[in-house]
Amino acid sequence: MNIPLHANPDLWRQWLLCDRFAADHEHERQLRAEVARIADRVLDAAKLAPGTTLVDVGTGDGLLAFRAIARIGATLGVYLADVSPLLLEDCHAVATERNIADQCTFLQCSADDLKEIPDATVDAVTTRAVIAYLPDKAKVLREFHRILKPGGRISIAEPIRRDEAFETLALRKFIDAGPAVSDDRFFRLLHRWKATQLPDTEEDIAANPMTNFNERDLVRHALDSGFADIHMEFHIDVVRSLIRSWDLLLKSTPFPWAPPLGAFLEQACSDDDRMLFEKIFRPRVDSGQLFGPERTAYLSAIKPGK
Repeated sequence: MNIPLHANPDLWRQWLLCDRFAADHEHERQLRAEVARIADRVLDAAKLAPGTTLVDVGTGDGLLAFRAIARIGATLGVYLADVSPLLLEDCHAVATERNIADQCTFLQCSADDLKEIPDATVDAVTTRAVIAYLPDKAKVLREFHRILKPGGRISIAEPIRRDEAFETLALRKFIDAGPAVSDDRFFRLLHRWKATQLPDTEEDIAANPMTNFNERDLVRHALDSGFADIHMEFHIDVVRSLIRSWDLLLKSTPFPWAPPLGAFLEQACSDDDRMLFEKIFRPRVDSGQLFGPERTAYLSAIKPGK
């Protein structure tokens, strides 16, 4: 499949602020709490101090930037950088409401082109789930290195989805193995659904920025960019899914480009296929027996020279 990684930024805004929560307030509360936990790990490793300047790259809804200001206070200056002008407008409105707009500078730019920030002028750079979607990760790390002062730090958290893609590829190979296997309609449906989210061929996995790298590649890019004191923690947490009802699953989508399961079943499946998929899959969801691995790479490093 061709995943539009450079899709309309407004599509990302719609997903970030609305679609990922599937119009379910409890699910939104749980998901926001999980994301906040990741954000706090990123900020812990950034080691921010009063009087310093942070660049929050791919700021989205401003989660990292606003939590950093809440931690450090009025002396922290923050650049909020994002490709979406509407998300930046949203962040500006939040900053104004919280009376912290004078600490914030809003930049519409990509993570691999921070040209409005001069060389060696900031103390820390943070990202969360940003680099994974960009094709030239080495260029991104070089930009981070360029804008940091000597002694400045990067702290990032990125999802590692290569194994998920290979699982989707394995499912495809399982189906293609022969008549005795490929006649199983449920696995065909499961594969078709998963393939709306992730690439399912070796060529597409290798070509897709979201799946053609792992945590070791991030370390290599940091090294090649000139960073030192690099620390990588790769976390694999096999957890119970936050989606614990069939109705919620039908409305949920993990990415802006992926249709919710309900839309997939309605638009791409026959009545018999929909009934079969629900009969087999729904009991696992409603009983809370959906488990899966979450793979996250946490990387921090220092620009040497101080």
